[in-house]
Amino acid sequence: MNNHNELQFKDPATPPSSLDLEQTLKDSFAPYKALQEALPRLEIEQEWQWYTPYKAWFARGQHRWTTPRGTKKEKTLYWLHVFCGRFSVSVWFKEKNRIEALNADVSDKTRQLISDTATMGKVPTFPVVIDITTSDSLADVFTLIECKKRLER
Repeated sequence: MNNHNELQFKDPATPPSSLDLEQTLKDSFAPYKALQEALPRLEIEQEWQWYTPYKAWFARGQHRWTTPRGTKKEKTLYWLHVFCGRFSVSVWFKEKNRIEALNADVSDKTRQLISDTATMGKVPTFPVVIDITTSDSLADVFTLIECKKRLER
């Protein structure tokens, strides 16, 4: 039996398929699908990557754009982790942008997460990790993605 808190998709040779995701996420597949359907509108491309430190597949959501001078840029906006029956979206912010993230139009629960999460790394950053089991949680994810896209361009 799969542990609800254990990362799924641990075979480095096999990225998750839509069927794999549907079977693993169960009722949480509908919000996953809603996220996928919103990506073109959000100008995000999602790709699955093998993440060696965790020995699991993670999805990375990236925004790509071209500057006025023609330079091609890209920014990772989120990481998606799959568990049994749910998935999590992590949006990482620089510490210098914590106030802007706190001022985003998000739920009190998400605002508390932004406030409480410790920074890490040489360039101080912090993750806002939102567990998704229903589509209700996606509003905060979309808001944080847009906030990060605007702040860290």
